[in-house]
Order: sequence, then C-alpha cells, then structure tokens
Amino acid sequence: MYAVIKTGGKQYQVAVGETHDFEKIEGARGDAVTFDQVLMVRDDDSIRIGAPLVEGATVTGTIVEQTKGPKITVFKMKRRKGYRRKIGHRQPLTRMKITDIAG
Repeated sequence: MYAVIKTGGKQYQVAVGETHDFEKIEGARGDAVTFDQVLMVRDDDSIRIGAPLVEGATVTGTIVEQTKGPKITVFKMKRRKGYRRKIGHRQPLTRMKITDIAG
C-alpha cells in the first residue's frame, strides 16, 4: 500500500515504514504529523485518485530528526563590471518515518 501526498509545494510517493526528507515541518523529534493532502491511495487491489484530494484519506508520520540538506553555492557575476557575489545555502529539512496510511 502506498500513497501520494503533497507537502511543501512538492509531491511524494510514500509507503508505511519508509523514511523521507520533507521541507521543514515544525515539531520536535518523536512528534506525530498528519498529512491530509492525499492525492492518491493505492491498496493491494484498488486505486483511489482524488479530484484533487482523496476524501477521508490521511497519512501519519513520526519526526525522526530536523536536519539540513547539502550546501549549494549561489554565484552571481556581471562581466566587465567588477560585480561578483558568492553566497551559500542549506535547505532545512525534516526527516520523517511514515507510520500509517488511512483511508
């Protein structure tokens, strides 16, 4: 059984027992989070596709840790003008373990 959920402006395919990195979700380690924006649920013998959401379907997960993604370098330059800017960025992420798919 798996589901497709929407969070942080992205869509993820999740199944029970899997661990995923999502855009930062507020909470501490061990907190339970419920996702109600479920776009599709596939059971062993049936598929339910929402228009746009599946009615009554929820996905529950537990926060494993709050972490950061890999560092990226942003470099801007205008030729012949002496303009150069270099900055870095690390996206905050939440690592979650999916515990239940209901609906």
